Amino acid sequence: MLVKKVCMVGPFAVGKTSLVKRFVESIFSDKYHTTIGVKVSKKKVELAQESMQMMLWDIEGVDVFTELKSSYLRGASGVMLVIDGTRPTTIRQLNELLSLVRSYLQETPVVILANKFDLTNEWKLSQDDATKLRENGLTLIETSAKTGAGVEEAFAALAQAMLRECDSKTAE
Repeated sequence: MLVKKVCMVGPFAVGKTSLVKRFVESIFSDKYHTTIGVKVSKKKVELAQESMQMMLWDIEGVDVFTELKSSYLRGASGVMLVIDGTRPTTIRQLNELLSLVRSYLQETPVVILANKFDLTNEWKLSQDDATKLRENGLTLIETSAKTGAGVEEAFAALAQAMLRECDSKTAE
């Protein structure tokens, strides 16, 4: 069985912890708890070709007072970059965070999650922005930790991308 480290990265209060809880435990809570440092969870994923143990590093939110620590990213095989589709500031931070992640992990697969898709009446991520991200070769999945929409799909997409990356390295 493969064991892969996945880092959950994004601004404060975008739903990283809620997405992990939804994926690992199939639960959602309206109570907000700020992550301080990092919290590690794990889940076994069955892929067609292989079993994979995903070690999910839920990293504290990035904001004006807290920067992303490169030591948390060390050894990551995949990154979930999470934004809040209802908050334009998190959408604007996306490119900055993506550049930062890429500076540490050049070839590591990244999946972007636009979370809180259940709040459609408050949604601010435009179709144009989503299309531009996808045209740049990025995987963008709209998710809702509350309803579970897109969550399994997002983690499966990252698991497949990590497996392809692993296969390409062994083929070299």
